[in-house]
Amino acid sequence: MSTELVAPESVPELLPRRDPLTVVVVHRRRPASVVRTVDALRAQWDGLRVLIVDNASSEEDRQVLATMDAEVVELDENIGFGPAANVGLRRWLADGEGSWCLVCPHDALVEDGCLELLVDAATAQPRAGMASAEYADGQYGKTHRVKPEINPYLGTYLVPAEVESGWEDAAHPHGTMMVLGRACLEDIGLFDERYFAYSEEADLALRATRAGWKVGIVWGAVVRNTGMTSEEGVPEYLMQRNTLMLVRDHFGRGSASAMFVLALWTCLMGTFVPSKRPIFWHPTVRWLALYDFLRGRDGLPHPWLTR
Repeated sequence: MSTELVAPESVPELLPRRDPLTVVVVHRRRPASVVRTVDALRAQWDGLRVLIVDNASSEEDRQVLATMDAEVVELDENIGFGPAANVGLRRWLADGEGSWCLVCPHDALVEDGCLELLVDAATAQPRAGMASAEYADGQYGKTHRVKPEINPYLGTYLVPAEVESGWEDAAHPHGTMMVLGRACLEDIGLFDERYFAYSEEADLALRATRAGWKVGIVWGAVVRNTGMTSEEGVPEYLMQRNTLMLVRDHFGRGSASAMFVLALWTCLMGTFVPSKRPIFWHPTVRWLALYDFLRGRDGLPHPWLTR
């Protein structure tokens, strides 16, 4: 009796089974955008679980969400990006599967291969707690070869990248598309809801690195953001106020005081010397952010901005 040997090239390749993956999409008043975002994500990962957390959109907007093949959590008020993301993350931690969860806003569009590159790079990195995709210009798709950094006196800023592709350590992930590890979140907790939106990812990353987790950006995994949709002045207000909060919380009141003086000087120069104004300039909002920081206001933006 002879045994027939099968040629190695005729044996079908066994592909590795992918870990289940969940995405938490924070939505507010842009149903067409969230449909495009979810469709692009699903095209890259079979069996992707989609959790949409809606920040008090209109009934008409919610009717569009109801037609999507997704789990939708409807909130009665706009609680901000970080707190809304926490709603989805708590559900994933309680009843979801997989080691990683994606978090993004409703207008994040991933380029080809983004999810696979992002998750695989994070999985391969020992003690990886969180990572973000490479950010590209929303209109032209031009990537920015810079990574986030945090300074005790300047807050968050960008520095040139040192790696061409794959994982590179970074101070914090970009909020446009980040992947968060289950073990890391169970260790350090979720987004600090005092930040409402902006700087919450930097705060989470600082807490992670101090607990021994790695934070990075994955070059080659590209995501675009199609546009800023907040009320006028709100992003500038939150970035100013929350960056001061971030520096105070993690580097002390001395660093926060130095940064406050610098921000105050910027406001004064911009008010009286127009040529010295920064790219984004809304004088009332900047003064209001400094005032609210001094009086200890956090969470929701000042009512004057959202009335």
